[in-house]
Amino acid sequence: MGPLIQRVIALNQRYKFWILTAVDLILVPLAFWIAILLQSGVQGAYQSFLDTLSYLPFLLMASFSMSYVLGMLRLKLKEYDGDAILRSLLISITLGMCSYALSRLSQIGLGPAVHVVFALVHFIATFAARRLLYFVLVQIYRRSNVVSRIAIYGAGRTGMALAHELHNRAGLMVYAFLDDNGTLSGMNLNGLPIYSAVHAERLIDKYKINRIILAMPSVSVQKQTFISKRLAKLGIEVETLPAFAQLLGGDKLMGKLMPAGTSALLPRENLASSIVTGCTAYRGETIMISGAGGSIGIELCRQVMTCRPAKLVLFEMSEFALYNAEAEMRVLGEAIGCEIVPVLGSVCDAVHVRQAIIAHKVDVVLHAAAYKHVPLVEANARVGIANNSLGTAVIARAARDLDVSRFVLVSTDKAVRPGNMMGTSKRLAELTVQDLASRSNKTIFSIVRFGNVMGSSGSVIPLFREQIARGGPVTVTDPRVTRYFMTIPEAARLVLLAGSFAEGGEVYVLDMGRPMKIIDLARKLIAAAGYSERNTDNPDGDIEIVTTGLRPGEKLHEELMVRKGAQTTEHPKIIRVREDQLSEIETAAVLRDLREAVDRGDDLEIFSIMVRAVPEYNPQSLPADAPQLQIIRDHKARELARNRGKNDGPTPAQ
Repeated sequence: MGPLIQRVIALNQRYKFWILTAVDLILVPLAFWIAILLQSGVQGAYQSFLDTLSYLPFLLMASFSMSYVLGMLRLKLKEYDGDAILRSLLISITLGMCSYALSRLSQIGLGPAVHVVFALVHFIATFAARRLLYFVLVQIYRRSNVVSRIAIYGAGRTGMALAHELHNRAGLMVYAFLDDNGTLSGMNLNGLPIYSAVHAERLIDKYKINRIILAMPSVSVQKQTFISKRLAKLGIEVETLPAFAQLLGGDKLMGKLMPAGTSALLPRENLASSIVTGCTAYRGETIMISGAGGSIGIELCRQVMTCRPAKLVLFEMSEFALYNAEAEMRVLGEAIGCEIVPVLGSVCDAVHVRQAIIAHKVDVVLHAAAYKHVPLVEANARVGIANNSLGTAVIARAARDLDVSRFVLVSTDKAVRPGNMMGTSKRLAELTVQDLASRSNKTIFSIVRFGNVMGSSGSVIPLFREQIARGGPVTVTDPRVTRYFMTIPEAARLVLLAGSFAEGGEVYVLDMGRPMKIIDLARKLIAAAGYSERNTDNPDGDIEIVTTGLRPGEKLHEELMVRKGAQTTEHPKIIRVREDQLSEIETAAVLRDLREAVDRGDDLEIFSIMVRAVPEYNPQSLPADAPQLQIIRDHKARELARNRGKNDGPTPAQ
């Protein structure tokens, strides 16, 4: 059933047009024959039908013409109500009049009652056929993941207006209302059943609801938070609709409903749709994605699948994340004939990595596995460096040694003049890949730098949304902090496209416009949730923003490149950067010393190696018992001050 459902859902508008046309044309002779049968009986019906067969083409032409002119053939099934039903009635009456006129002209002698019954039967058949098709379509959608199945909590005026607005939106289907008023249970509102709130679990199970919108703007924040938490325990995505008075139109309404952390929050145009994936480099190939269960990794999997690879190897350290990724990719793989292979393991395990590449004859490696949460890596530097730096060296060397055709490292803007261990570990990973790129004959190595990815695990947006759902406060480390932002689809498309036209050793970044203040992002999310900021100018506001101070290793501003001389690429919004790199001997010595220090658990030595290895590293925080590192830091600061004027260059936004 899976492939069949996928094919039905994938039907384009042209196919749907001809399906409805065929149904409407079939109903004309069927209704006419039933009308004759009802009036003439079984014995006389056959001869009467033969006598009238000659003018059925005229009735078919009239039916098609009327349906086309009145727009019935392009009307979505879920929009068949009200005015559309009246148009169907008009078509049926017109067909009845046409059949009466043709009967009189041909002098066949059918009674007027036949034509009245014909019109009535045709109208009933048309109504029933569209309702049946809609029912079948709903059942298909219930078994798929291509639409959001929605219930609206609140059967008042706001809920009614929301249901009407969502009715005409593609990809969204409203199934029912929930309401705290038990007396409304069992009733219907605009054709949708109303369920008591205590039966929410039954409703969710019956309609396979995956999204509930709270349409109760007059209810207190505390009660909305309580309801949200109760529903969230059922595994449902819950969103809050702001006060209806704030909604000035359909577009604004939908803007309020979209999850925070989407492209609507970007201070620029979303570039995902304009970045092609460069599928020629991946079609028919075996692709291995490390970190396949992460927020970036799973989106890479989805977009790689659109390129129709022969095999997709999901390499992931988390068993739970790998299970979920395989379950989703398995459905897509069956639809396009792509083999899905889950591999549980760490990129630090050299034997396991090599075995996976050899066993599945991997052609392309997209390396997205990394620890990326700055404070956590700062507090667990040894583990973070082992995974991000040494793990990258393991998988990149395996790709080089086993003649993988392409290797793409997913990096971060925090690797530019890093002030923390996470950024430094990623910069060392870049240096390792750059070194291998300069000495590789068959494998094309490239690097892609991300800004902050909206909605990814560990990013600030999910944290802000959770704080807002609790009623605040929203915590911002410093009101001056700025970051570059990109969406998850933009990030994945950047990886695929940059990997497709890389020549070896390049660093690619997306022109993300001007950086955005984190405090401005917090204010946007508060407003999008329908609340107001509480501050000295608005003491009666809903949500307060609190400043907590910079976290260990955190910088006020991030950058996209160190050196001048950024180059344009085949895509105007993707920029190629050539960064300084270590020599082969320096890289080998750093990785050797780092491996020994990690194996010994010598955190102080690890810090010393990273400070020496990454020329731009300027630690923002140091262990309290490391006075000698402070000496190194002071030396680095003086060195950076001397070189800054020589190496600094404008970022793409400048």
